[in-house]
Amino acid sequence: MSFLSKSTVLLLFVLCCTSFTSTEAYDALDPNGNITIKWDVVNWTPDGYVAVVTIYNYQQYRHMEAPGWSLGWTWANNEVIWSMFGGQTTEQGDCSRFKGNIPRCCKKSPTVVDLSPRTPRNQKIANCCKGGLISSMVQDPANAASSFQLSVGAAGTTNETIRIPKKFTLKTPGPGYTCGPAKIVRPTRFISADKRRVTQALMTWNITCTYSQFLVHKAPTCCVSLSSFHNKTIAPCPTCSCGCRRNNTVSRGCVDPKSPHVPGPGQKNTITPLVQCTSHMCPIKIQWHLKLNYKDYWRATIIITNLNYHMNYTQWNLVVQHPNFDNLTQVFGSKYKALTSLSTTNDTAMLWGIKHYNDVLMQAGRHGKVHLELLFRKDKATFTSKKGWAFPQRIHFNGDRCVMPPPDAYPLVA
Repeated sequence: MSFLSKSTVLLLFVLCCTSFTSTEAYDALDPNGNITIKWDVVNWTPDGYVAVVTIYNYQQYRHMEAPGWSLGWTWANNEVIWSMFGGQTTEQGDCSRFKGNIPRCCKKSPTVVDLSPRTPRNQKIANCCKGGLISSMVQDPANAASSFQLSVGAAGTTNETIRIPKKFTLKTPGPGYTCGPAKIVRPTRFISADKRRVTQALMTWNITCTYSQFLVHKAPTCCVSLSSFHNKTIAPCPTCSCGCRRNNTVSRGCVDPKSPHVPGPGQKNTITPLVQCTSHMCPIKIQWHLKLNYKDYWRATIIITNLNYHMNYTQWNLVVQHPNFDNLTQVFGSKYKALTSLSTTNDTAMLWGIKHYNDVLMQAGRHGKVHLELLFRKDKATFTSKKGWAFPQRIHFNGDRCVMPPPDAYPLVA
């Protein structure tokens, strides 16, 4: 009688199970990706200091979508916020100990959110007021950061007496990021608009936050179905990929699209999804269809369907792994960039919408779909329509890995 080694048992568990509890933040497709929060002290005041706080998104494909980011921390002592530009605290807290001038926020653990782009100019600073949206480095690097300014009181007034906040939290808009402790770094240098003068912060500290899909969602949020022109069989999203139905009409968190109680277009951009009742119960369904097989080229269609009545997905993106991306010739309906962070082999692509055309995936309903097409040149040494080669190995939507059909369900040819 033979026995499996511990390593073999562990491998089988990882391959067979779809429920994970790990909060490991390492992303093999973006190993250096993180959110860095830079806190620059730019001026001293009689009872504290003025600081500019900037959130930098150094992730290639993971972004912050509506209703936007929120940043929290805990003060080291009894600091207060006297004023803010480019952001606001969600609560004022108990300021009863102050007479006359009342601080903007007296909470021990304040939470700051972004302001709307329509905010009056006298309440803005540079690089602020984006409604909480921060793009990824690949999609829109010019909008991959957001800033706000705050005046802190009841605080230290020198580098020796200042106390650094602790217990930073970042929501984008829900959980998912774990932030480390603040670390004092070399003061940030600022270059003037005419590039003729350089100034620097009086003191700077950084906070690094990393992402884990399993902190955000206990279950996956997207699934993939596969089909091909040469086979009538469709490999559907696996049953219960993101959850299981409770009945055939309306259930908790699930709506029959034929029901008269389907939510209207005004009910959107909330964290909790409300999805169409399906066998897979995923907010997002992605279909990869092998459309045509020419002599020298082959073509695939991707259809992204939004089944979530509570969300318009702004600046959506896909990350797709397929061995033939080295021979990608043309992309229709989206923008494209190869992701080759770990090797020189081009087997991973990032796809995202065209601005003002299809960069917003509308909520579930008639307009809740996006169509893309990919044209590949054939490499006769590797191309085959057999054994599932023409289908993707992995797909991510907005940074979260989607559930794939099992290999034995793929539409194959003899």
